[in-house]
Amino acid sequence: MASLQGFGGNCRSDGFLFHPTSTADLHEVADLALQSGRKIALRGSARSYGDPAQAAEAFVLDLSQWNQILDWNPETGVLVAEPGVTLEQIWRLTLPDGYWPPVVSGTMRPTLAGALAMNIHGKNAADAGTLGEWVDRIDVWSPRGTHILLPDDPDFANVISGAGLLGVITQVTLRMKRVPSGEVDVKSLHAADWAGQFAAFAEEEGADYRVSWIDAFGQGRGHFHSAHYAEDGRKDRAQDLPSRILGLWPKAWVWPILRLLNTRGGMRSLNSVKALGAKFADNKVHRQGLVEFQFLLDYVPNWQRAYGADGLLQFQPFVPKDHAREVFQALLADAADARMEPFLAVMKRHRADKLNWLFSYALDGYSLALDFKVQPASGDQQKDLLRRMTERVLDAGGRFYFAKDSVLSPSEVQRYLGEATLARYHEAKTRLDPNGLFTSDLARRLGLEIRTP
Repeated sequence: MASLQGFGGNCRSDGFLFHPTSTADLHEVADLALQSGRKIALRGSARSYGDPAQAAEAFVLDLSQWNQILDWNPETGVLVAEPGVTLEQIWRLTLPDGYWPPVVSGTMRPTLAGALAMNIHGKNAADAGTLGEWVDRIDVWSPRGTHILLPDDPDFANVISGAGLLGVITQVTLRMKRVPSGEVDVKSLHAADWAGQFAAFAEEEGADYRVSWIDAFGQGRGHFHSAHYAEDGRKDRAQDLPSRILGLWPKAWVWPILRLLNTRGGMRSLNSVKALGAKFADNKVHRQGLVEFQFLLDYVPNWQRAYGADGLLQFQPFVPKDHAREVFQALLADAADARMEPFLAVMKRHRADKLNWLFSYALDGYSLALDFKVQPASGDQQKDLLRRMTERVLDAGGRFYFAKDSVLSPSEVQRYLGEATLARYHEAKTRLDPNGLFTSDLARRLGLEIRTP
């Protein structure tokens, strides 16, 4: 029995942990689950913020050791990999040949199967879409056997984005993106308010990547970054993140120091300093390595520990472009009124999906990722705040991302997904997982677990 939690550390449950490395191992655990009446949950590197990679009293299959890259073809840019291969393993292999993963999250730690189960996006979401759009084939295992799914098969779009509830992805064929170098030219813009934020995204529409940090205490002010691949950049640039700050202080010291500042007053001050720095960097361009630019969440090891023993939760709504400014401004006003501002806020631009993903969250609009410190002493007040914020997003036709969710209720999910999507899920679940083996704490919380006789 193992005590398991997600990256945010905001919820924990005990499960029976297994480490399969073959389909034979999967069959063995499935037989045991059927005999004992237990469910199965899937887990990779558990980088989701909430509870999709755990399930109380279930058999939890940690796929992170099933992690071999089976084939890499620099001529075609096609990679074939097992489910536990991480984004870091991929870029380390392919970047020397001039290729970069087509979509990456803010951390290089996720496993490939986990990234596809949640169908991750990145700072290029407005152009590249989600990771699933770059997949040519997945092999999916269930107790009924292994099935090869191609993009024209409806179940391809069910399993990718299906939150690990329809089967085990055992192999992935992924198209990589050719890049001219391992560097990007990064442009900084200071945004004084919400109008400045949206203007910056419009001004830099042709960039390869766009993202903005927002001071959640400051009426939308923040620091916008766009990046273009450096055509004349170094192809052999060293990409490892430095282990020390200014070459002197170990980064392992940073999160304990941040914990001292992890109060409303401390984070207000820290955000103000960062906003001031954005003014000095306004309209300047500097060159960075791809890893340094893309994986800010890995820059400070264990930074999430700064939030304390109760962890953090992230609230990340996706709102149509015509309503995004109004909704985002209202969300942070709600938080300010409750004196519970998020300590970190990040905004990105998105486009609608090109494939009909099952649990789709993307739309023609923007997302705003808000990190809240969990406050048990004010638990009811914080829950009420998040419910009000959720209602605002739903009223505007917004969506949510299961990889970041810790707070949605079954009724909210029903409203967000709609009856047609839920019917589609139930049909696929009944057909692909007739014994109802696959589950998670997230599925149970959201009413997505299918109970069988």
